[in-house]
Amino acid sequence: MGQSIDPMKIQQPIPDAGPDPTMPLVVLTGATGYVGGRLLRRLIDAGFHVRCLVRRQTGLADESESIDVAIVDLLDDKGLAEAMRGGSIAYYLVHSMGSSDGFAEQDRTAARNFGAAARNAGLERIIYLGGLGEDHDEISEHLRSRHEVGDVLREAGVPVIEFRASIVIGSGSLSFELVRALVERLPVMIAPRWVSVPTQPIAVNDLLAYLTAAATLPIDGSRIFEIGGSDVTSYGDIMRSYASERGLRRRILPVPVLTPRLSSLWLGFVTPVYARVGRKLIESVRNPTVVNDRSALDVFPVRPVGIQEAVRQAIAREDQDVAATRWSDALSSSGRQQNWTNERFGNRRIMSRSVRVEASPSQAFAVISKVGGANGWYFANWLWTVRGLIDLLAGGVGVRRGRSHPDLLRVGDAVDWWRVE
Repeated sequence: MGQSIDPMKIQQPIPDAGPDPTMPLVVLTGATGYVGGRLLRRLIDAGFHVRCLVRRQTGLADESESIDVAIVDLLDDKGLAEAMRGGSIAYYLVHSMGSSDGFAEQDRTAARNFGAAARNAGLERIIYLGGLGEDHDEISEHLRSRHEVGDVLREAGVPVIEFRASIVIGSGSLSFELVRALVERLPVMIAPRWVSVPTQPIAVNDLLAYLTAAATLPIDGSRIFEIGGSDVTSYGDIMRSYASERGLRRRILPVPVLTPRLSSLWLGFVTPVYARVGRKLIESVRNPTVVNDRSALDVFPVRPVGIQEAVRQAIAREDQDVAATRWSDALSSSGRQQNWTNERFGNRRIMSRSVRVEASPSQAFAVISKVGGANGWYFANWLWTVRGLIDLLAGGVGVRRGRSHPDLLRVGDAVDWWRVE
């Protein structure tokens, strides 16, 4: 298994410990977030050894021998350089959009600390994921901050490859889940003007292909690459594409005025987006986000798909990705506790809880495997009985199915009104 690292105790230098010792050590931030979690798997599959910088203890190091974990806070430079020591490449995939206030200043501080630490640790390259949008007086605070972070990282003196992307389309991504929730729930949508603003969304697989290729790109100095899918479209068109793939008939009725605050409250009511995050998102989508510099297509072998194919892939992968990273996981960058999340993912409500116990995986899972049926549940068993009766009244099976076996859980087994996936 991997190991958790105290950055203050790291000796210099740290030898590569990955499955391919000839590959450089990669430092990854945002490994518990939506893009970072998927990128982590790609990097491991490519043979890299990865050191994840996280704010609090996670189970990442238990997932693979190719993963180390260093617990650091990017807002505090203590231990950052030591945590990066021995690395060659660093991915900067964090932001503070979920914070209550002052997110731009927090992003500046984190980028400044990270850049300085990367320079002191002798890193050769930083790969940063920012946002599309032209710099002008009307640009949103969020997009301005994304561009500013790239500038701050470059000021540290380490070469930076900055990708500027628009909407990311993939099951579990913030933008896609927003679209899905609106289309699934509202046959008629009263939509503000921002749904018709031009944008160039990119499929998450294409984004990951760019990020992975950048690790070994033979290029000197810093570069900014604008990336997007093959179609220039809009949020309204993305909604129509989703409706088409799902076989749904939907109408969009534009209205001339709906402020970001009112829009965010509306989104918070009918979608899984937190109102605070939704307001910053809408302030950003009011700005066109399209690719003006197409040099990425000349430098990288990636050929991004169009919006219809991106939506088709996202829907097709819902069952596979439901247990993978979600946009809500990325709120760890804002300091939100991640031991309890309760989010809607597609057409499902997912509650995730975690707690560390002094037991081996087999011992812990032995207890989990006995839940339900005649054994009952862990707490307030009478409430689960009521839940089963409600299920029965709604036409479900209630608690009648019980369990196939009192001590084992196998894929496909029934556990009261649940099924093991």
